[in-house]
Amino acid sequence: MDKETPLEETMWALDQIVRSGKALYVGLSNYDGETMKEASKILKELKCPFIINQNSYNIFNRTIENNGLKAASEELGKGIISFSPLAQGLLTNRYINGIPKDSRIAIDGRFLNETELNNKITAIRQLNEIAKQRGETLAQMALKWVRKDNVITSVLIGASKPEQILDNLHSMEGSGFTQEELNRIDEISLNL
Repeated sequence: MDKETPLEETMWALDQIVRSGKALYVGLSNYDGETMKEASKILKELKCPFIINQNSYNIFNRTIENNGLKAASEELGKGIISFSPLAQGLLTNRYINGIPKDSRIAIDGRFLNETELNNKITAIRQLNEIAKQRGETLAQMALKWVRKDNVITSVLIGASKPEQILDNLHSMEGSGFTQEELNRIDEISLNL
C-alpha cells in the first residue's frame, strides 16, 4: 500500500494486469482492514477478482488483529496469507541457547538483531515450554497458532532447509489449542 498513490489508481493498475492475462487475480499486501474494504469495493466494481491479502502475522506480531484486516477479511470472505509466521526464526528453537554463528542475527542484523532477541528471549523460552507440553516444537506450535482459526488461508513458512519443511509439516498434526493455552500464549506474547 502506498499512501501517496490514490487507491483507485492502484486498483486500476492491478485490474489492467489481470485483464491483460498477466495474472489470474489480485492479491494485496500490507493493507489495513478499512483500506482493504475500499480496495475490494473498487475491484468489485471493475469486476476484477480479488482473493487474498499478504501480511506478516505471528504470535509476536498481531497487527492484522489490531488494524481490522483480520475482521474485514472474514467479513468479505477474502483470504489472508501469513508471512513471517515464525518471526524470522525467533519462534523456533534456533535462538533458545544463544546466537548461532550461521544465524540471521550473526550474519546480517538488519531485519532481526540481538536487541530484539534479548527483548523476547524470556517469552521465547516460555512459549517453548508450552510447545514441549503439547509434544510439539516451538516452530510447529507457532505455525499451528497462526492457523488456529479459518481466517488465515495459507502460510509462507520461509524454510531455508529441507528438514525445516519436514518439521513444519508436523504442525498439521495433533490437537488444537485449549482456551487455557491460548490465554497463556497471549499473556506471554502480548506483554513484551
